Amino acid sequence: MMSLNQRVFSSAVLVVLIFIVGMALTMDRAFYESARLGVEDRLFAKLLMIMGDTEVEESGVLDVSTNLLDAEFGHVNSDAYAFILDHDNAIVWRSTSSLSEQIPAVPFLAQGEKRFSQVLIEDKPYFMYNYRIGWETESHEYPLTFGVVINTESFDAQMDRYREDLWVWLGIMVVLLLAMQMLALRWGLQPLRKVSAELAAIESGQKENLKGIYPSELKLLTDSINSLINHEHRQQKRYRNGLADLAHSLKTPLAVLQGALNSDEDESSRRNTIREQIERMDNIVHYQLRRAATAGSSLGMGMIILLPMVNRIIMTVKMAYRNKHPDISVDIADNVGLRIDEGDLMELLGNLIDNAFKWCRTSIRISAICQGNWVEIQVKDDGPGIQSHEIERIMERGVRADQSTPGHGIGLAIVRDIIQVYGGELAIQNNDPSGACITLRLKKK
Repeated sequence: MMSLNQRVFSSAVLVVLIFIVGMALTMDRAFYESARLGVEDRLFAKLLMIMGDTEVEESGVLDVSTNLLDAEFGHVNSDAYAFILDHDNAIVWRSTSSLSEQIPAVPFLAQGEKRFSQVLIEDKPYFMYNYRIGWETESHEYPLTFGVVINTESFDAQMDRYREDLWVWLGIMVVLLLAMQMLALRWGLQPLRKVSAELAAIESGQKENLKGIYPSELKLLTDSINSLINHEHRQQKRYRNGLADLAHSLKTPLAVLQGALNSDEDESSRRNTIREQIERMDNIVHYQLRRAATAGSSLGMGMIILLPMVNRIIMTVKMAYRNKHPDISVDIADNVGLRIDEGDLMELLGNLIDNAFKWCRTSIRISAICQGNWVEIQVKDDGPGIQSHEIERIMERGVRADQSTPGHGIGLAIVRDIIQVYGGELAIQNNDPSGACITLRLKKK
């Protein structure tokens, strides 16, 4: 496939050539018409000169003075000749220069009609101008047709010289235009070459992202590339941290299991200990996998409307808590949405609504409102609430799953980690008189 530079340059060459050829044909046609009009005016002037030297007697005899005509029409080898026809188109006078030439056939013209045409005489092209008048004497009017004929050699030579000069100068213009086009394209495509060079440096590990200053047309592209690169770096970092956290978190339950195997406790106690630690390890693995898989913000994400998502999660959670029938109130406008990964949003809302169902007594309140470029989501229940020291531990950055409080702990820890990835805010409060209120603030874009 052709490179972008080759595509643009080839297109520019094609446009320049089409323009030059079109301009050449237009100029050639305009010059041809202008030169032809000049020949017509010149022949008409010669014809008027002949008419000025012509006299018609009462008997109809023509008297043409040749004093002024001898210079152009008085010798045989002249390139022009003239003639006069009567009312029957019969020749009544012809110039000396026409003696060796054939008088072309002239169509009958109306009185006062003029006609300029190009004719072939013995397979050679000539220009001819005819003018029919009614010559009046004291007693008669004699219809006469005056004609002037000139060969096209001078006209053709003029056109050949013009076309030769035209194509030479247009050829020079083509070379100059293409040279200027190459320079303009090189300058115009320089930002793209710079992007390509920086991407190659990123691929080879010399750079981490695009740092150049680019035109506004490329700004969105470079910002999107940087966003994708940063997103990938964050994702890799989360996976590395998740594996490190997973290994660290599993140390304690593994140590407890090791101790349980070597302890002197009875079989029932050891089984309870092993069961607790296995459940604990399972929670840790699920939590760390979810945390590592958090997508984070990216320019390529689409807008997700909250209300359908909330309703779908409520229907799912209801099936898990068939023995509970709380009063559920949802206050979310149809147009409230977030630009967020769908899996992350499901994890956020799913954990909050699941906790609300788990701890509520009779009611759950879910709301979302837009505040500028932020969306605030609140989930309230009328359960026992969360103790203040537990809130502090859940909100503490870096708290691991094995340190999280049972019940609310792991779910809210996952919510906290996702919120941190998206640069949002999490607030945990207790309702008055009872229950918990979880508030999320996330950017819409």
